[in-house]
Amino acid sequence: MVEIVLALLAGAALTAGPLLWSARRAARTARAAARRATEAENRAQGAEVRARTAEERVRAGEGRTRTAEGRAHAAEARQTLAEARLATAVREFAHLAHERLPAAATALTHPRTPVPGPLDTGTGQEELHRALDAVLSAAVRAALAERERTDAAARAALRGAASKIQALLIQVRSLLEEVQLSVDDPRLLALDFRNELTLRRVQSLAVLSGAWPGMTREDSPLAELCVGAQSRVAGYARIEITNHLREPRLAVAARAAEPVAIALAEILGNATAYSHPETRVVVSVEQGSSGALVVVDDMGVGMEPDQLERAGELLDGQAEVLLTELGDPPQAGFAVIGLLCRQFGFGCRVEPSPYGGVRAILRLPADLLTLTDPTAPLSALAPRPITQSAPVFDAGDALPTRKRRAPRVPQQDAPSALPAPAGTTPDRARSAWSALQSGTAAGRTAADTAADTAAGRTAADTAADTAAGRSTADTAAGRSTADTAADRTARPEGPAAPEGVETP
Repeated sequence: MVEIVLALLAGAALTAGPLLWSARRAARTARAAARRATEAENRAQGAEVRARTAEERVRAGEGRTRTAEGRAHAAEARQTLAEARLATAVREFAHLAHERLPAAATALTHPRTPVPGPLDTGTGQEELHRALDAVLSAAVRAALAERERTDAAARAALRGAASKIQALLIQVRSLLEEVQLSVDDPRLLALDFRNELTLRRVQSLAVLSGAWPGMTREDSPLAELCVGAQSRVAGYARIEITNHLREPRLAVAARAAEPVAIALAEILGNATAYSHPETRVVVSVEQGSSGALVVVDDMGVGMEPDQLERAGELLDGQAEVLLTELGDPPQAGFAVIGLLCRQFGFGCRVEPSPYGGVRAILRLPADLLTLTDPTAPLSALAPRPITQSAPVFDAGDALPTRKRRAPRVPQQDAPSALPAPAGTTPDRARSAWSALQSGTAAGRTAADTAADTAAGRTAADTAADTAAGRSTADTAAGRSTADTAADRTARPEGPAAPEGVETP
């Protein structure tokens, strides 16, 4: 049994050996397979990880691609916007150079000229608009500075030239006065008058360029100033002066006499230049409660509303007047008056006249007025005050009756004027001028001996000498009112020169 068992065991052992080997081999194989499976799983997991990483990279790449595409689209949009802005800026700069800058330069001399704004007024262009406005403002400031510099240089040159020409004209006047004493030729009076007209023009230019207008040594009666201003105008024969002063000896202070005479001469010059040669220029001298007025009415072409407004700005004297703003040819009359008004404290305004032309009102405040010495005689050429009549109530009358009041001052006899010849002939003209020159020569001789030493003649006395006259306050031309009294007392007043006989 034992042997059988042993044999069975031996046979089983012999049989189990290969089985065990096979089992071990299978176990090794299973372990190898398990390792391979584990490795495969690990590789699969790694592959999955790499796949997920790749997917993430792909997604990141797609995101970067989309970002790049977005950036490309944004860059294209920015490029398009930049091109549009560049085109807008080019148009705006062209508009600035061709429209806005010329309009701004024109507006410097014509304030009512509209200055156009930017072409594109929409949003998004504020920075460009600010830059363009800064450029426009800088250009305007540069133009103003250059214009002021040019105007200052022009004023200096004009002032120097005017002073030299004025000195030469004064020398011509003195020479003509000497020649008139020895040569009996009526054409010398016409030449002297033309010299006075030229001197007035040069004096106005000198005042406009900043020169001092001059000052008389004595107060000048207002009525005589009006006659003196009349004598400085070519169309003096058309001017009719009416004196309504309550005080016949109302005078302008010495410091303002010559400026007032210059301003009034400019007003009368405008009135005669812009009206028909056969019409009158009516001058009324009034005395108010706070000063005096000289009202000048012409029957000319008048002025448009914009011209009246511009004239008011010049006469106001507040705005700076540049030589380049006076036009071509320059019209300096209102500018000169405005400068004198600002410097010496009187005023002037223009308005439509009831005669159809222009009315100019020269207002003299009370601080520029005074009364002359009652013992000093008034010029025979000065218009006498018109006697005012006022209604006076009588006690026994039911209705008021008008009675004339006695005049405030005794009336002086007006000089008899030489009647204008009906038909002017050379012989008649020669006789009239010869009589005028004879009286003039006698008066000058007596006046030169008495008082006329070196200052020259006054405007009112020279009006008798030259039939056109000279101003009472023509100090800038070498005259003084201090010599007037001696000239008036010794010089016979001559008649007015008949028109049309300058060259008999």
